[in-house]
Amino acid sequence: MASADVVRVGLLGCGNVGGALVDVVDHDGAAIAARTGVHLEITRIAVRNVARARVPALAPDRLTHDAAALAVDPEIDVVVELIGGIEPARGLVVDALRAGKPVVTANKELLANFGEELYRAAEEGGSALYCEAAVGGAIPLLRALRVSLAGEPIKRVMGIVNGTTNYILSRMSEERISYAEALAEAERLGYAERDPSADVEGFDASAKAAILASIAFNTEVVAGDVYREGIETIDVADIDFASRLGYAVKLLAVAEDTTPAGAAQKTIGVRVHPAMVPLEHPLAGVRGAFNAVFVEGEHAGELMFYGRGAGGRPTASAVLGDLLDAARSARLGPLPPRPPVQKVEIRPIDELHAQYYLTIDVADRPGVLSAVASLFGEHGVSIRSMEQVGLAAEARLVFITHLAREADIQATLAGLRELDAVERIGGLLRVIGPEH
Repeated sequence: MASADVVRVGLLGCGNVGGALVDVVDHDGAAIAARTGVHLEITRIAVRNVARARVPALAPDRLTHDAAALAVDPEIDVVVELIGGIEPARGLVVDALRAGKPVVTANKELLANFGEELYRAAEEGGSALYCEAAVGGAIPLLRALRVSLAGEPIKRVMGIVNGTTNYILSRMSEERISYAEALAEAERLGYAERDPSADVEGFDASAKAAILASIAFNTEVVAGDVYREGIETIDVADIDFASRLGYAVKLLAVAEDTTPAGAAQKTIGVRVHPAMVPLEHPLAGVRGAFNAVFVEGEHAGELMFYGRGAGGRPTASAVLGDLLDAARSARLGPLPPRPPVQKVEIRPIDELHAQYYLTIDVADRPGVLSAVASLFGEHGVSIRSMEQVGLAAEARLVFITHLAREADIQATLAGLRELDAVERIGGLLRVIGPEH
């Protein structure tokens, strides 16, 4: 490094988060140095179009369009990648790590698909990879799992990790507006992208679930391993029923230890789906675009991490924390190698167990309820509660089951579709409850 107190930073990408990071470091650098003993200087910034850089009044000599040269520049101490996506980010990060430079990234898509390749590149180069901002924005979650809870056997990590979907579901619940209306509002306010599919279909949350599972269970989980459902089929009726029964509807990312007692092979389940959360659970009260993650440890018990999960400045705050860690490690030499990755079996969704909420619209005539209930029994699904609501010549049956296997629920649904009296199968939600 150039001197004992100056750390020269190369920034790849200067969008929303990158611009906020430059602003914070440029304006608060002296205060940061006084608190931490580290003086950060963002000396080079690689952007696609130098003429259209988002941060006003940047000196031209700080800007470059040659990202490849910046990644391995011997004059740069730490590289921050905020380009997003897979390429060219993957190649640039690998090159920087192999060149011995610590890398800070907020790129959840890259980490969820190529995390192990990046960690191997860091080991080859004697460098380190930092990724706190990839999950939960400003929430210091990954650092807590990796450092503070390193010796803690984790039982479950469960949380709201996508602010867009949480905003939509909150508005549907509080204002009783439709999914389409809530989505349009989220788009107007900038909470949803022009193409919101990554959020509402659960892809964003799945990438974050893969990262959380990999760290919590010290294994390799990629986004394709995560079972995924979005919120597009949720309607106000489902939210109303949930509220009457004492639940809030949330899109949850869940990674949990599913190892049977006495089994030699460790197994985990990783999934993203809407769920009914008891109103007394801390996650039920998370409103708007906020994120929260609930961690259950064998010894530590229950912990919750809450805060702003997105936005330029909150995410830049997490990047800055990683940047300071990277600067300290660059002074002190490479970090100790990661512990060996465990071989863990990821159980398919069909083998996992949950309680379920299910609505069925049926013809309102004698014998229908008996026929429906018998199908549940044939497939070993026990009914915890049932409510019937009249709908003119039809009736809506609302079920909550006891703990059941996913494959058995799906077999029950297939049987229900064959019944002449069943007009429509509505919402299917997993229920977070005492049997979970």
